[in-house]
Amino acid sequence: MDDAHLQGPALAQNLRELEQVNQWLGGYKALSSALASLHQAGRLSTFGPVRLADLGSGAGDNLRHLAQWFRKKNIPAQLTGLDMNPAMLDFARQRTQAFAEIDYQLQNVLSEDFRPENYDLVTMSLFCHHFTDTELVLLFRKLAQGVRKAVIINDLHRNPVAYYAIYTLSRLLPASYLFRHDAPLSVQRAFRREELANLLRTAGIHNFKIRWVWAFRFQVVFFGSQVPHSFETQGSKTR
Repeated sequence: MDDAHLQGPALAQNLRELEQVNQWLGGYKALSSALASLHQAGRLSTFGPVRLADLGSGAGDNLRHLAQWFRKKNIPAQLTGLDMNPAMLDFARQRTQAFAEIDYQLQNVLSEDFRPENYDLVTMSLFCHHFTDTELVLLFRKLAQGVRKAVIINDLHRNPVAYYAIYTLSRLLPASYLFRHDAPLSVQRAFRREELANLLRTAGIHNFKIRWVWAFRFQVVFFGSQVPHSFETQGSKTR
């Protein structure tokens, strides 16, 4: 899935598989619960629609879920999916025709063209583990310096139980070759809590919250550097 030129039936099948993983293994909840906390704290109020960018938007399923969340809360929102794979953008557009508030753009978020200051919120789901530590530090720093309100990260917990569970499922179920290869590899490339905390601190972000959520995911929230903010604790107990 790191190949920006990947396309074809196998990619489409893999994107549908990832939607099922997000549905059944807590991916959507990791995002919506963070949004709910920000909403309850009064952090989503703007003078216009909430502008949100989802980095590495893939099939667009996270954006569709977020659009439904904003609709239920009667919060106007403009949601943008950024991805560097044209085939993924085409797939996402086909499945997002019922959501006028969602658009997609071809974008490399590590390039100078990416402007986080255009957005109130930035989300990243199963995205961070595709980067090196150096790239992540640069990205986190850029997001903290630019985003108007907050960044929400949903990524995997590197854990032997998670690895062997997804490895077994990918062999037992009629999965694509991409899923069989990428799902276990993603867990291997994922994070422990303190690793995420160290990356954030190296990027100059010292006030953040890390929560472990089902199933074997970390939910991370931090605010833009110009936003008054305070967390009672930095992170949660390592699991």
